Amino acid sequence: MGSAVYKIVTYEGGWGVTHDGSTTGPYETKEAAYKATVAAGSLAMREGHAVEIEVPGREAERPSDVSGMSAVSRTI
Repeated sequence: MGSAVYKIVTYEGGWGVTHDGSTTGPYETKEAAYKATVAAGSLAMREGHAVEIEVPGREAERPSDVSGMSAVSRTI
């Protein structure tokens, strides 16, 4: 099986989730985008895929400020 890679990014004044070349959202909070990502990742995991979720660090708390983003990534 392949891998499913999800990245939480700033998107349309909120937060979005990028996967397979498209972005869904916007979500009002980064946490809401994360919860949606975990749900999608859980399904991919059940189908046998490796799952990777990348979430920007604290310096990207405000969607209007995308400079200096760092990420926390965890492969499940």
